[in-house]
Amino acid sequence: MDGWQGRLEYASISDIGLRRTNNQDSLAVMPASSQNLWQQCGDLFVVADGMGAHAAGELASKISTDTVPLVYQKLIDRTPAEAALTAVEEANARIHSRGQASVDFHGMGTTTTALALLPYGALLAHVGDSRAYRLRGTRLEQLTFDHSLVWEMRAAGAAKVPDFIPKNVITRSLGPNPSVQVDLEGPLPIVPGDTYMMCSDGLSGQITDEELGMLLGSLPPCEAVKALVDLANLRGGPDNITVIIAKTLGSFWTQAASDRIPRPKATLRAVNPAVWIVAGVLGLAGMGALLLQLYIPAAVGLVAAILAAASGLIYRQSGETQGPEMNGQRYGRGPYSATICTPSVEFVAHLAGVLRELRDAASQADLTLNVEGLHASQDRATAANQAGDFSQAIRFYCQAISFVLGEFKRQGKPPGRRGK
Repeated sequence: MDGWQGRLEYASISDIGLRRTNNQDSLAVMPASSQNLWQQCGDLFVVADGMGAHAAGELASKISTDTVPLVYQKLIDRTPAEAALTAVEEANARIHSRGQASVDFHGMGTTTTALALLPYGALLAHVGDSRAYRLRGTRLEQLTFDHSLVWEMRAAGAAKVPDFIPKNVITRSLGPNPSVQVDLEGPLPIVPGDTYMMCSDGLSGQITDEELGMLLGSLPPCEAVKALVDLANLRGGPDNITVIIAKTLGSFWTQAASDRIPRPKATLRAVNPAVWIVAGVLGLAGMGALLLQLYIPAAVGLVAAILAAASGLIYRQSGETQGPEMNGQRYGRGPYSATICTPSVEFVAHLAGVLRELRDAASQADLTLNVEGLHASQDRATAANQAGDFSQAIRFYCQAISFVLGEFKRQGKPPGRRGK
């Protein structure tokens, strides 16, 4: 479809994964319903990953994905940056209030990443470690900063983060506190053909950035969301998996001059050096005890060091949120990483191996397959690979993998873990 209504191709999935009993992820997709509304508010996408016992995390993420689009669109008289910031802050207030009102929901929280695709650029409001990426050509960029202990330690100047630091400890989320610091990023220029992906860590924790970029660049959004979830589940599916993909099309997207707008300096609180000294001493003591095989003192020392470092980082980031100024402002310091993702023969071979394992598993499980259709996809993948068209080979192999997995699900026979 040409013109304004053909400006965007998008798809989304939220999957429970293989090891969770409920889905604590949530998403919202709110494309503009008119050209006038698009010019004022853009198209809005939100991903949230909830945390909390019982149904608390599920409720927290749902409150966020319900509140953010509603408040954002209501604030049409404000700049998109102001509206996005206020919407996320309002979601935090509602989650915190609900958590305070019930013992079962006390302390519940959620990550939230909101992306508005506006005529003049992409704007993000972000809290937590759910991510937003942009693929342009073969270059994949992470547009958001992970509010995790590992990323915060790196930002604080740690040359190397010890392997024992858990990667899933987050330093900022909506809900636990009455106020929250929200990162704004952008507006980042949009050009036709840009592909934006948002996801929870159930996806980014299982698939590398290079693989993400190759899949995004080889498949249309409706196929890519399915392939990404399939691959994450084949690698164990340890968490809920949520992904939104949006690709910009046509001449309605123009590259604005926002790259020339100066970026604001980050405002951080100063942390007393004694905090870092204490964390370092505790960490060294813990490591020393570990070397002496004194496991309980070692665990106490290392946990205390992590808590001390986390407290310092959280305090460092907890300055008052400065509301966005009006027009002409550029927010944030993203992109925070960049990876070249040229489709490769190695990744094609990996997908071919995954398909082989799945077919073997299907045979062992006496699965009934449409062999003719499967062979057609596999033959097209082989031909594309031999012709050096690795992008098409990736697409056809993903189609075949999704087909076999769909049959496992339809026939009620789990395929098992494979594909890493």
